[in-house]
Amino acid sequence: MSRLGASHVTVRRNGRAIVDDVSFEIEAGAFVALVGANGAGKSTLLSVLSGLIPADGGAVTLDGQTLSALDRRDLARRRAYLPQSPRAEWPISVERLVALGLTPYLPAFGGLPGGMEPRLTQALEACDLADQRLQAATTLSGGELTRVMLARALSGDPQILIADEPTTGLDPKHALDTVRRLKDLAGQRKLVIASLHDLTLAARHATHLMALKAGRLAAFGPTADVLTPGLLRRVFEVDARIVGEGLDAYVDYQARGAGP
Repeated sequence: MSRLGASHVTVRRNGRAIVDDVSFEIEAGAFVALVGANGAGKSTLLSVLSGLIPADGGAVTLDGQTLSALDRRDLARRRAYLPQSPRAEWPISVERLVALGLTPYLPAFGGLPGGMEPRLTQALEACDLADQRLQAATTLSGGELTRVMLARALSGDPQILIADEPTTGLDPKHALDTVRRLKDLAGQRKLVIASLHDLTLAARHATHLMALKAGRLAAFGPTADVLTPGLLRRVFEVDARIVGEGLDAYVDYQARGAGP
């Protein structure tokens, strides 16, 4: 079972704290929705939690070890990262791009070992990409490429998946499919942390909610406990109500000063 922790994590840019003294601990089996207004520091925090950039203060630990102390290949096997707004620069096939998620497991020379072919196929099918398997990645739409990058992240069967806005650019069907996939991963005792702008999707599917405001942790805990009108007012400066619960929940909000 994996446990990811942040202790007083701070990241500064040009003298300003983009992430400011963030501390939390979460273990496998959780699907954490990271929410906050634009510029709140979500992407920066996810990059630090992934080990992609160092913190200027504090530390991130995985099962009690700081990320900086972990072997990079071991870290790559244990956690996968899905970037925001991915791009494809080379016209390689979709299956080749997805197979890059298996890189930490590959030998120094040679092709894809036969035993890993089922992982590749499973990831493609899970993300509704079987028909695009041989298509050049550079010909995909933005939403299709986002699904390819999710399949790449899933192909290595990581213990932890960190995703930066994984539903951006997706049509409603694939946005729902993606969030359900993330929830299913948590149900398989994985740890999933994903930034989401759709608060209704977060309310319905995330087990935990983490909210950032101006780089600081505004709230963290079980979604039903922390997703409240008061939190949305503090973090997003909107008046809102949370209607229903579980898969029937939705966030009904209105910008302050808006008319009836």
